[in-house]
Amino acid sequence: MLFCQYGLLSDAVEAMTAFCPPATITGDFMMQQTMLRVKDPVKSLDFYTRILGMTLLQKFDFPSMRFSLFFLGYEDKKEIPVDVKERTAWTFSRRATIELTHNWGSESDESQSYHNGNSDPRGFGHIGIAVPDVNAACKVFEEQGVTFVKKPDDGKMRGLAFIQDPDGYWIEILSPNNMVSITS
Repeated sequence: MLFCQYGLLSDAVEAMTAFCPPATITGDFMMQQTMLRVKDPVKSLDFYTRILGMTLLQKFDFPSMRFSLFFLGYEDKKEIPVDVKERTAWTFSRRATIELTHNWGSESDESQSYHNGNSDPRGFGHIGIAVPDVNAACKVFEEQGVTFVKKPDDGKMRGLAFIQDPDGYWIEILSPNNMVSITS
């Protein structure tokens, strides 16, 4: 287990899973959310709902701390509970949601911007959205005036794209079926 504790296995995923089984307690863990700070929630909500097709699952306002949280995901609107307590538990039980955090007043502060992690100093890179057809999705993005970092036919990794949201965060657009040829 020394290898597991210090991350000394780097070459073979098979070896890592053989020597580093997950702890029993992690059996019910899941990736629930990624938080992104946004300057203007109107622009961001439009982008994530209208352009990317996500559903606003729930909004939380914190007046004393002057911020709001918006949880979005790929969920059927008909399945969202009406009762606030049920809806809150349901929202936090969804897999892979996006939490947009808006600090009140940032939308009118001309000097306010957020670091997207892809310029120096590098850090956070991107989120990924799986689509059935990358080229078809990119055609729609182009029609909507979305900013591209990389189009599907650019660069060495063909068949995937990177776009930017209103705050400049990168979003990888990929098709699960194409990833075999990209990663081989």
